Amino acid sequence: MLTLSSLGVAVLLGIGVIVGYMVRQAITQHRKNSLELRIKQLLLDARAEAQEVLLSAKEKASGILEQVKGETRSRESELRKLEERIRQKEEAVERRTVDIEQERKEINEHREQIKRVKEEIAKQEEEKIRELQRVAGLTEKEAREMLFASLEKHYQEDLLARLHKLEVGGEEMLEKRGRDILASIIQRVATPTTSEVTTTTVTIPSEDLKGKIIGREGRNIRALERAAGVEIIIDETPGTIIISGFDSVRRHIAKMALEDLIIDGRIQPARIEETVEKARQAIDKIMKEAGNAAAYEVGVFDLDPKLIQLLGRLKFRTSYGQNVLQHSIEMAHISGMLAAELGADVAIAKKGALLHDIGKAVDHEVQGTHVEIGRRILQKFSVEKAVIQAMQSHHEEYPYETLESIIVQTADAVSAGRPGARRDTVEHYLKRLEDLEAIANSFEGIEKSYAIQAGREIRIFVSPEKVSDFEAKNLARQIANRIEQELKYPGEIKVHVIRESRAVEYAR
Repeated sequence: MLTLSSLGVAVLLGIGVIVGYMVRQAITQHRKNSLELRIKQLLLDARAEAQEVLLSAKEKASGILEQVKGETRSRESELRKLEERIRQKEEAVERRTVDIEQERKEINEHREQIKRVKEEIAKQEEEKIRELQRVAGLTEKEAREMLFASLEKHYQEDLLARLHKLEVGGEEMLEKRGRDILASIIQRVATPTTSEVTTTTVTIPSEDLKGKIIGREGRNIRALERAAGVEIIIDETPGTIIISGFDSVRRHIAKMALEDLIIDGRIQPARIEETVEKARQAIDKIMKEAGNAAAYEVGVFDLDPKLIQLLGRLKFRTSYGQNVLQHSIEMAHISGMLAAELGADVAIAKKGALLHDIGKAVDHEVQGTHVEIGRRILQKFSVEKAVIQAMQSHHEEYPYETLESIIVQTADAVSAGRPGARRDTVEHYLKRLEDLEAIANSFEGIEKSYAIQAGREIRIFVSPEKVSDFEAKNLARQIANRIEQELKYPGEIKVHVIRESRAVEYAR
């Protein structure tokens, strides 16, 4: 029974499989036929669409072709117009070229004509000169020299008088203007100024203090000299101790420290070093205050603090007995007034004058002239170029590049040359006198020369047989120029050339 059931199931399964296969084949065939019909329909649609696109493209291409043809015709028209304009310009250029060529020919003809005329004139002049030389028996150079000599001899007195009149008139006008300006300046800068000399002596109340200052085996004095950087001289001079050193600031520090030690009474190496350091700080403060006061007084407010310190250092520096800081302040005032009168830059002139001797603050420590040292200092602190140009020419080491440089040099001469401003040594005066007389005696025709008024004036006696009145005037000018070139001096030097002739006869 079980076997029959299994067989039936198997038969049913086989029939189901066959039927399923046939149904599947039928469905597949149906789908295949449907897909072919769809593909054919798509091909027909694509062909129709392609036909439409082709027709549209042909229409667009035809439109573009017409547009291009229109633009081509327009371009051809413009090109024809442009060619016409170029042709017209070429014709105009050709006509202008012809005209220029014609003008060139005419100019060349005129030039040749002028050349022929010049040659003819030159030939006539040569013939006239040869004729004159033949008649006079002289060359052209000899005739010219004879003519000039005759004119000079004939009009010598008139020329001399005329020259003297012009010179005197010009000098009077310039001198009057200069007096007016200087009078105004001196009136406005009339501050009490005194000559200062840096003191190098310290007064002590008793001679017993000399031993304390020297100390056991010289310990105290060596400590003071080492700390202050100076030399202490203790001799038999009663009541005084001498401080020696090139640096005036160090001398003031040593002087202040020594005075404090004398008052305190405790003189020993440790105390000496402490006192010297306090004195150094006090002097630095004094220099800073002096620099600030000087800058404020003249109206200069943009200086570097270190530059202010160097400026204040000039308070302890003198030149020919004149305090350098006071001299710089005075110069700044004078320069400002001169600049205002002459239309120059007042600020540059004041600043250049105030800093013109800044190199003297360290000239004992740095090699070179104080002008060169000052230039390097100002360049280091990035001071304006115009200020450096103004200060560097006050001793004529550098050429005058600006009006302010001339003003600073003039102010320096005014400040240094006024009466009582400076003191000088006898040797310096004697050397100036000798140099003046040597310059005067180096010229021909000089009999004697005398430098007087402490070198402010020189009187020169000439031989009347060798030097005429006209030549004496020129000689005075030549000697003055030599003095200006070779000598350095404050103020001015008057040159007198004296020519005297005497006729002596005896009645018997």
